[in-house]
Amino acid sequence: MSTVARVPLGRPTPRRRKTRQMMVGSVGVGSDHPVSVQSMTTTVTAHVDETLQQIAELTAAGCDIVRVAVPSRDDCEALPAITAKSSLPVVADIHFQPRYVFAAIEAGCAAVRVNPGNIKRFDDQIKDITRAASDHGVPLRIGVNAGSLDPRVLARHGSATAEALVESAMREAELFTEHDFHDFKISVKHHDPMVTIEAYELLAQQCEQPLHLGVTEAGPIQQGTVKSATAFGCLLRQGIGDTIRVSLSAPPVEEVKVGVEILRSLGLRPRQLEIVSCPSCGRAQVDVYRLAEEVSAGLEGLPVPLRVAVMGCVVNGPGEAREADLGVASGNGKGQIFVRGEVVRTVPESRIVETLIEEALRIAEEQGQEPGYEGGEGETRS
Repeated sequence: MSTVARVPLGRPTPRRRKTRQMMVGSVGVGSDHPVSVQSMTTTVTAHVDETLQQIAELTAAGCDIVRVAVPSRDDCEALPAITAKSSLPVVADIHFQPRYVFAAIEAGCAAVRVNPGNIKRFDDQIKDITRAASDHGVPLRIGVNAGSLDPRVLARHGSATAEALVESAMREAELFTEHDFHDFKISVKHHDPMVTIEAYELLAQQCEQPLHLGVTEAGPIQQGTVKSATAFGCLLRQGIGDTIRVSLSAPPVEEVKVGVEILRSLGLRPRQLEIVSCPSCGRAQVDVYRLAEEVSAGLEGLPVPLRVAVMGCVVNGPGEAREADLGVASGNGKGQIFVRGEVVRTVPESRIVETLIEEALRIAEEQGQEPGYEGGEGETRS
């Protein structure tokens, strides 16, 4: 067998910043627990069946915690039915009306997000909110956003700077801790990833609370993915961040897919299928784009962690294919199929995709995994 050392799928994970621990329903949040992925439903919360259907779709995509908007009394009244049947812990998203905070706690929500910048008469109700949350064992999230910053803080700083976001968050956090309530996490979101990074770095130095990461209003899927990956990568690599939400102008399932992939790329979630493919160039003698897409589609849902290299020329192709679990180096109308560093077959270009799929399924069978297996290297989720 070849002595080529392949890069393992499970890489060392970043050292986490030490935080307080909390439970959002069945999901642990804090440095003792895996970083979790959140998203938010786009349905009208009062439409219970539609909301539950979307929650089920988010669950299947790998979401851990779901947030629902509660802008009206009808939405509040729907919360008990949703929390009773949801496959994920439900976080109520509250703005403007403090009475909805109490209603969400009573409804059985796993957590409540409050935005101090726009909730009326919020500060003078902290004592009652902390009592209700404590009595029901419901944690909170102090969610500060650049677009809805407390006017008093905004006036002092002139704009939604990183310092302004952190000042607002810490001011509200102190109001909770004055009542000996510590069961909350904090977010300080900005649409600019660089401001976001700076804000969370400052916040991490000033508190021990778990932090929920997000680049707010990140934009359409391509732009938002890049912004979120940039900010999350910088922060998570420093150990900052305990839950994440990728905010895209796209269906929420797409947010979850991007979030999961970010965590996998950083070694913070078990890896599964990874396609290594070249960007193509004038040296390529096959349609790499098509090959990569067809191999990805054919192996989607493969139940074992596997790195597959789909390469289109003789320069980097053989080397990348040897280092993968499974790979192909293509050229001159044919492809050399590598399994764990060894050439096992040479096939015509027309049979590359089916051959890679056959070999991948054989490897999966050798590893003794049954269809539907969801495990892999790295951390497991409860």
